[in-house]
Amino acid sequence: MKSRVALGVVAWILAGALSASWAEIPASERLPNIIFILADDLGYGDLGCYGQQIIQTPELDRMAAEGMRFTQFYAGSTVCAPSRCVLMVGQHTGHCSVRGNAPANQRANQSLREDDITIAELLKSRGYQTALIGKWGLGEVEEPGHPLRKGFDYFFGYLNQGHAHNYYPEFLWRNWGKVMLRNEVVAVKANYGSDFTPGYATKKVDYSHDLFTEDALRWVEEHKEKQFFLYLAYTIPHANNEATRATGNGAEVPDFGIYADRNWPDQDKGQAAMISRMDRDVGRLLRKLRELGIADRTLVMFSSDNGPHNEAGHNVQRFRPSGPLRGMKRDLYEGGIRVPFIAWWPGKVPAGTVSDHVAYFGDVMATLCELTGADLPPNRDSISFLPTLLGKPFEQKQHDYLYWEFYERGSAQAVRFGNWKAIRKPMLTGEIELYNLADDLGETKNVAAEHPDIVAKARQLMDKAHRPDPRWQVPAPKAVPPRPSDAR
Repeated sequence: MKSRVALGVVAWILAGALSASWAEIPASERLPNIIFILADDLGYGDLGCYGQQIIQTPELDRMAAEGMRFTQFYAGSTVCAPSRCVLMVGQHTGHCSVRGNAPANQRANQSLREDDITIAELLKSRGYQTALIGKWGLGEVEEPGHPLRKGFDYFFGYLNQGHAHNYYPEFLWRNWGKVMLRNEVVAVKANYGSDFTPGYATKKVDYSHDLFTEDALRWVEEHKEKQFFLYLAYTIPHANNEATRATGNGAEVPDFGIYADRNWPDQDKGQAAMISRMDRDVGRLLRKLRELGIADRTLVMFSSDNGPHNEAGHNVQRFRPSGPLRGMKRDLYEGGIRVPFIAWWPGKVPAGTVSDHVAYFGDVMATLCELTGADLPPNRDSISFLPTLLGKPFEQKQHDYLYWEFYERGSAQAVRFGNWKAIRKPMLTGEIELYNLADDLGETKNVAAEHPDIVAKARQLMDKAHRPDPRWQVPAPKAVPPRPSDAR
């Protein structure tokens, strides 16, 4: 513990020295700014550049046209907390400390640990000013995973993911204190063990997404003369689950925008309007970078924490948010974990390019380490995709496999190696399903019986990737009652 504290002090001093001298470094030699924009529950097929035909996303489509669009990029998990942990620490869910959305009475299991090293800490050691605006979900005020304890200089948003359901909350956090808002909230669920109760607003004034956008624009402008890392973790288009249960509509948005006159239920209008609103604000941020003259030294990445939800009361069939993929949020089929990923860096990331490189959230850490010269911590499940971003695919290293595990719905594991995708339900003990993604992107045909050798390899990889953790117990398989013919 003492050595880690000492290391943190050294890093803090080094960061201060680097920051102080930053203005003296020639612009051509400065490290790039980095912005990572994360949507919440946005599906692979929710953007126009990924095939969406109804919801309008012109700004993100333009971002893809001016940058690089990945077609085989994966989230860290199929639900938010473990996915965000994978992103922050560069380890897959068989190794990282937060492997699921913990129940309220086990909330501490959802906090990062003291020894979890995040990308924010690594960038801070390289002289970066760091900010998190939006949803965190990996540690609260009294816990070691609070963002200000994990490398962020500034925080504005939600600490608790249950709190983040509500787009019109009574308060948001700024650093260590609360910012009270003008909304009035009805609690509809038992206390989360925190200082709020999940609910929905009856008086709606301050929309959190809009506050995040304005704060991000302000923060970037204030730090335009410095090298910075901004993690902008939007909550759109996640549903307010409590509002869905109480009113039937969890797609909270101030107005329906261009969808107001559509002959759709309000839930569908709201779902589409949320995505278009986020799209608009991504465009505002990119324009701000150009206006400030820092676009050519800023790498912007955009993605989603997992596949699309069906929790707002909207008609999923109308928008087909998973596109050609099978499954949604809470599935380990492709629709639950394959996500949009767009990289934009004028003059550096080749414009109008599409990459089929297979990567995932855990690779962001190695990528940013290579980009900035930071040392990649040991025991990471992370391979840099910087060569791909810079248009040098011939230099790109590949994963032997990608791995996921999930503790809800009886549990499941998944592994991808080459074009093979295997899923085991329940974890450790279940039968393995096998799909060839090259021929069957929609995972419609289980070919396990035809390839026992590939199934054996998948089982070996799953067993290798899963490291037991007492905080994340694999649910015991449910007993199947005997059939009448077996009861003798």
